[in-house]
Amino acid sequence: MGQHGTQANLNARIVRGFAVDLPSRSEQTAIAAVLTDMDAELTALEQRRDKTRLLKQGMMQELLTGRTRLV
Repeated sequence: MGQHGTQANLNARIVRGFAVDLPSRSEQTAIAAVLTDMDAELTALEQRRDKTRLLKQGMMQELLTGRTRLV
């Protein structure tokens, strides 16, 4: 649908004729709720990852300095 030349372009005249179906308000709210829950889960997982990295770093430091020995 773009106008051809050295670069395909779209303009308001071309795009104005496109019909775009949008989800209902309740469906948009449901989608937003799922995305919000996913963001919270990602934040929790990132915090857990960071804690685990710090724990590993501390354990490695203990082993490398000889304060803790493996038998």
